This record gives sequence, structure tokens and C-alpha cells, in this order.
Amino acid sequence: MVNPEFPATRLGVLDIGSNTVHMIIVDAAPGARPDPEASVKTTVRLMQYLEEDGTINKDGVQALLAAVDAGMKLAEERKVGQILAMATSALREAPNGGRILGQIEERIGQGVTVLSGVDEARLTFLAARRWYGWDSGRLLLMDIGGGSLEVAMGSDEDPNVAISVPAGAGRVTKEFLPADGTATPEQLEAAHKNVRRIIQPIVDEFPKSKVPNHAVGTSKTFRSLARLAGVMLRQSGRVDSWIMTRDQLEDWLPRLAAISPDQRVALPGITPERTLQIVGGGIVADEIMKALDVDEIEICPWALREGAILRWLDQFGRTRRGF
Repeated sequence: MVNPEFPATRLGVLDIGSNTVHMIIVDAAPGARPDPEASVKTTVRLMQYLEEDGTINKDGVQALLAAVDAGMKLAEERKVGQILAMATSALREAPNGGRILGQIEERIGQGVTVLSGVDEARLTFLAARRWYGWDSGRLLLMDIGGGSLEVAMGSDEDPNVAISVPAGAGRVTKEFLPADGTATPEQLEAAHKNVRRIIQPIVDEFPKSKVPNHAVGTSKTFRSLARLAGVMLRQSGRVDSWIMTRDQLEDWLPRLAAISPDQRVALPGITPERTLQIVGGGIVADEIMKALDVDEIEICPWALREGAILRWLDQFGRTRRGF
């Protein structure tokens, strides 16, 4: 929806995810970095509002709508001319997701694009490819959301393989870990076993003959884990980045599971909204790295939202300027 009174290049991305609802505002222009000038994020954690059949309960719907309102308030304040609204796994899979989407669309005055898991993987891969450039060779991307895990690999901007499975940090925490947020070694092993079962389709589909030149992780879960269990790589002339090995992660996981969520916030990288599900996210990260024989990953600063902006600019930004 374009408002002719506002600059067309001021773009708002409303990302309705399983963990958070996030609105970012960028001055989007072809060839420019999609750096946010403002943002607002509301932690919702929709997984905690799911009924046994996957329906989002009344409290969850209210929390979601309030978060959407907060995002749209920022867009109005910033006089945004174009909104990209997208929803991911929680609404995609909920039996009442269609009805909730109708309420959201009525509130924001336009449609919401419901991304498939493969859509998420492809857009996030595009963001990572643009960040690292062509010289990174065959790129392997792993993204852990609240409800799903996306994996993609390829040598171009469009991956050769893009897969999504229901192994998000929030989902694994809710389904396979104790409610108090801690876990014994036996409970951890049971959760690992369940995650291995869920990610098996990725293992089956991934080309065994193709070895990535560069493995990267996106999402807040990977960033939090890397700041806890990784090291910062300082690079002259480039943005510093975080590197995490699987050995470092596996060393931290039992210790992390043994302490209560309210104590985890004192650890580096563990923000209050991630304290409960960081162990579940760590299990997913460990298992997918192990399954794909990845010993080390680098954390990519760009992810799904940046990919959506870049794709929009590719499709519409240049056309509007006549070249």
C-alpha cells in the first residue's frame, strides 16, 4: 500500500514471527544497504499460547494484535510510504491462523504475505549472499526461528537447496524440555534425539557431494549462542563478526541447562526474552551442525527482513526509477 504523500523509498517491514513482532523502518534505495533508521520489537512467544491442536488461544491473539499495533504506530510516526508485511511459521501452521491474519490485515489496511518455510530459507539466503558476496563460494545458511529451522545452500543468489522443518527454538522448548526451563543430562539427551528425528528430512535431501565453502548462522538464537560460546573475529576494513565452533557449543549446553532461566540473563549474549528457550535453540544448533558435518559457523548480521527488503528492491525499486 503506497501513500503518495510519503516518500516511496521509506519502507517499513512488519515481520510477524513466532517469537517476536518486529517493525523496522529503512530508507530503501537500489544499491544502498538496507540499514534500519528505527525499529520496534515486541516479544510475543506465540508457542506459549498454542492449544494442543496448534490453535493460538485468545490471549495469544490479543498479544499478537497489540504487537502489530505497536509496529504500525512507529510506521505512522515515521511517515512510511510502503509496508511489507509478512508472517512466518506460527500463523502459517495454526488452524485459526487465517482468521487471525484477517484481523491483522483489517488493522493495517493491506494484505499480509504468509511465507512458506522455503520462502523464508530463500529470502534469508539472499540476505547472507549479499552480505558476504560472491567470493564466499558455496554458502551454507542455517536459521533458527521460534517455530522452524531453515537451511539453504548454493553458489548463487538463489540456493540450490532450501528446506524448512518444525524445529524452532520455541517449539523444541515447549515440546521436549521441562516447563521450568532446566534439564538434566537425560532430559537433554531425549530432546537431542527428538530434534535429530525432526531434522532427518534435511539430512536426506542435502547433497552429500557438495561441501560448503562458508557456513553461516542467522537469527537471534545463533547470535546469542555465539556471544556466549564463541569468539569475536576482528577484521580490518570489515564489520567484526562472531565465530562459534560446535565443540564450544557442546561444552556450554549442559551447563546452560543446569541453571535456571532467570540466572541465564547474567551470561553474555543471553537477553531476557531468550532465557527460557536458549537451551532448545542450542540443541537445534548443535544437531543441525552435527548432521551437516559443520564444525564452525560465522554469524551473519542480515537475515529474513533484509532479504525481504532486497527482494522488493530487486523487483520494484529499479523499475520505479526507469532502469
